[in-house]
Amino acid sequence: MTAELLYSKDHEWVRVESDGVALIGVTDYAAEQLGDVVYVDLPETGAELSAGSEMGEIESTKSVSDLFSPIDGTVTEINQAVVDSPELVNSAPFEDGWLLRASFESLPEDLLDAAGYQAFTAS
Repeated sequence: MTAELLYSKDHEWVRVESDGVALIGVTDYAAEQLGDVVYVDLPETGAELSAGSEMGEIESTKSVSDLFSPIDGTVTEINQAVVDSPELVNSAPFEDGWLLRASFESLPEDLLDAAGYQAFTAS
């Protein structure tokens, strides 16, 4: 759990990097639930994201799950390292295992802070 991040109830995290630019990834809780991640399918650069809508897939040795965008925005970069080495989602979900960078106008009000996300996953 990292204090400066915001979290969605779909287990994605958002780190605001600068005005209107956010880094998005999957939480350590989700990575743990998934098991060993073996494949990540991400949207293309320029794709429009809609908060709560599917933006890709993540496949583990246990299951295939949809990835949901935590924000409305436009993909400006995907993390090619995580496409090439999906296990980064397990080993470094908040560092090298980020998924994509996106531009945005404003953040949804339903994103949780670290304490809120911890309470959500505990229930």
